[in-house]
Amino acid sequence: MRGVKSTGDEEPLLGGKKRQHNEWDSDEGETSFERSASNDGAKAAERRLTYEEAVEAAGFGLFHWLLLLVCGWANASDAVEIVCVSFLLPTARCDLLLSSSDMGLLTASIFLGMMVGGYLWGYLADLRGRRSILVVSLAVNGLFGALASVAPWFWLFLLLRFISGIGVGGSIPVIFSYFSEFMPRLRRGAMISALATFWMAGNILAAGLAWLVIPRTWTHFSVGRLDFQSWRVFVVLCSIPSLTSALIFKLLMPESPKFLMEAGRESDAIRVFRLMFQLNTRGKGASFPDVSLHVSVVQRSYKTETERGRTGRLISAVKKGVMPLKQMFEGTLRSRSVVLLVIFYCISFGFYGLWMWFPELFARLEGGGSPCINMSAPSGQHNQSCYPVKTVVYEEGFFIAASNLPGNIFTILVMDSVGGKLLLSGSLMMSGLSVFFIYLVQTKFQSLVLSCLFSGVSVIAWNALDVLGTELYPTQLRSSALGVFTGVGRVAAITANVVFGRLVDSSCAVPILMVSVLLLVGGLAALFLPQSKQTALT
Repeated sequence: MRGVKSTGDEEPLLGGKKRQHNEWDSDEGETSFERSASNDGAKAAERRLTYEEAVEAAGFGLFHWLLLLVCGWANASDAVEIVCVSFLLPTARCDLLLSSSDMGLLTASIFLGMMVGGYLWGYLADLRGRRSILVVSLAVNGLFGALASVAPWFWLFLLLRFISGIGVGGSIPVIFSYFSEFMPRLRRGAMISALATFWMAGNILAAGLAWLVIPRTWTHFSVGRLDFQSWRVFVVLCSIPSLTSALIFKLLMPESPKFLMEAGRESDAIRVFRLMFQLNTRGKGASFPDVSLHVSVVQRSYKTETERGRTGRLISAVKKGVMPLKQMFEGTLRSRSVVLLVIFYCISFGFYGLWMWFPELFARLEGGGSPCINMSAPSGQHNQSCYPVKTVVYEEGFFIAASNLPGNIFTILVMDSVGGKLLLSGSLMMSGLSVFFIYLVQTKFQSLVLSCLFSGVSVIAWNALDVLGTELYPTQLRSSALGVFTGVGRVAAITANVVFGRLVDSSCAVPILMVSVLLLVGGLAALFLPQSKQTALT
């Protein structure tokens, strides 16, 4: 075993303070720790805490509410970046000369990027730490999302949205892993549900911005040959949440204590627990107990293997990258992984297939009728109605986004008592039925009501899935597993948007009924998951 090596790296803690941490290297990859938690390096304390015991000792209070706001804002920023594309379609299709198939590719592009980024960032988060990966992925999301606003050609806009999606694909699974690893066991379900509600806040923010900005003609101006329409201003505004989130994580947030313990960085983990305790017990004169921690005996090595050739290092990196995927389908994890793959595919196809097309569908239904009544006209005939922008389209989108609120409140109140399994199954089945009735209704008002019902019920399923995904896998696999599942979900979202783009003009009933059936299948599959209500994180 090698001794402590000072890296000189600085990692900020909440409140803007910075400190240096030590990083351990081991040739064998194994070591044991009996170090003291005290700052002066005194004799090791007799009491040694597990992760769950240390979280409980740190208490619950201000730190966790601040963490909820920070992680919630990051979660909302991802939602804004995804759904903003759907609000562009009614106007951007004219400026970029898009057919319905092109619009399907555009809505699918960000999901393709998320599929690529999901597993990559999840694996790196399990290897290098949650916080640093969040900073990079959120920055990629915001930067390339903003650059897309000045793209004069469809193919360039498509490429920049794809790269932005790579950033989104990393931040979504890592945010939930990071957040859950600060939470006490008995509050974890409700707090993760609360974090998930910020996705609704992002939807509402995007819909509200679209309502305020896109119909306004005063936002139109020219920059050289680029005709900067109001929807381009909207794209720039939608990138701000991601960029500010990256800055907040970089300057203020600590690393996950659970990850630090798994990485063998005991003193760093205790610093985080002390910070949590100080904020949670502010003004009470108490101090965090002088303890040591049960840290992992397997040390993660970040050392470059200089003795190997370039090919050997590449093969080793590929093997390490595939290892989490292999572990997900071994032993007791195999059955739950298969079930979750089915569920993620079904819910992603259903939700993103409809959600990304709601504004375009409502724009085509200004004359009234059901969602499919006016779909038989060739797509080129619809392109004449982009301007003046119909404000009512964005007003309806805002109402559909706001309809998430009852489902989010319901989830927070009952998650810890009912459990994620039953909520997931029941909400998926109800979502499937609501989509079926969307196809059957005959008036625009009925379509709007059922669309709001679908939105409010389906969000319960997403919240339950967020809780189950974090509780069913151990720390060393948690981000990787969520990255794999969200990647599968992105495949489903890509497929759904391509299918809608191809069929929305000719056979609208086909994709809508496909959504209904897949949601029902996902609800039945959820019954095969284990119950994880209030379980300890491993």
